[in-house]
Amino acid sequence: MVHVLGSRVLLRPTDPERSRAFYGEALGLAVYREFGTGPERGTVYFLGGGFLEVSGRSEEPPAPGLQLWLQVGDARAAHKELVAAGVRVLRAPVKEPWGLVEMWIADPDGVRIAVVEVPEDHPLRYRP
Repeated sequence: MVHVLGSRVLLRPTDPERSRAFYGEALGLAVYREFGTGPERGTVYFLGGGFLEVSGRSEEPPAPGLQLWLQVGDARAAHKELVAAGVRVLRAPVKEPWGLVEMWIADPDGVRIAVVEVPEDHPLRYRP
């Protein structure tokens, strides 16, 4: 068995500066660390219990199946902030049949991002 000590999602955008502006400024993700120099330098952002590394460059957008899941305290408040920041909202917050409030946005390369609120009464919050 592989003993995993840490992990992160690696994202190779088509336009690194545009993606750093999206994740760092529009979404306001905190920077964990940066490395290298120039436009293809690496920036690692905090994602709650994980990390997102935006580094390098790709000629093609990331695989269409790649999606991110970000949990927030209030999806409707996040919606207002993201709209004000010019983020492309694919779907405004909706309470789903499974009880989560979900909104969908997209990064500059079209990576779909679920912005999810776990309501107080949802089983994910229940601790017996």
